[in-house]
Amino acid sequence: MAEPAPVSLLLATGNAGKIREFRALFAELPGLSLLTAADLAALPEVIEDGATFADNAIKKAAQIAEATGLLVLADDSGLEVDALGGEPGVHSARYAGQHGADEDNNEKLLQELAQVPDPQRTARYRVVLALADLRGPLGARVHVEDGVCEGSILRVRAGSGGFGYDPLFAPRGYACAMAELSPEAKNRISHRALASQKMRAFLATYLPTRLG
Repeated sequence: MAEPAPVSLLLATGNAGKIREFRALFAELPGLSLLTAADLAALPEVIEDGATFADNAIKKAAQIAEATGLLVLADDSGLEVDALGGEPGVHSARYAGQHGADEDNNEKLLQELAQVPDPQRTARYRVVLALADLRGPLGARVHVEDGVCEGSILRVRAGSGGFGYDPLFAPRGYACAMAELSPEAKNRISHRALASQKMRAFLATYLPTRLG
């Protein structure tokens, strides 16, 4: 009997850094074929206006699953800085005003924390992954997993890897910025890696029910 065709999983993000990490994190999951927006004619634009990462991830996954009929993985993530009351939080990608302007976002963060002493520069990366499959066994339900990576904010940028706030974020237990880690090392400890590990475990049990 021929092997069943793999299930297509659409990564609902246009962020090249996230796509690169998701491809690595889900690469070895049997029965799964990863798609991105580049593989489709067009995707609907989803306004991420939720108050939490979960709100945004769930909304994005559900709307894109409805529009495409595919199994969809969406995420929302960001940086929470304790000295800033949890900011930039859900506004991380547009902290300095323009969406995805990493350099400007990092510069604003350094300015906001200029007078904050090192012991008070604690922070964390947080992510919520949302899986929607309106035409599959999940139905209207959206499955959610999350991940957190604790750390602190450096005073100067370091490293050229990663994206976002990685040049300023030092993971707990590491004397370097996230941007100085190899992709393999980052994909062992990052918030996205931890959430993806849980989502992989869910998919390992879910995909057989969808194929069956």
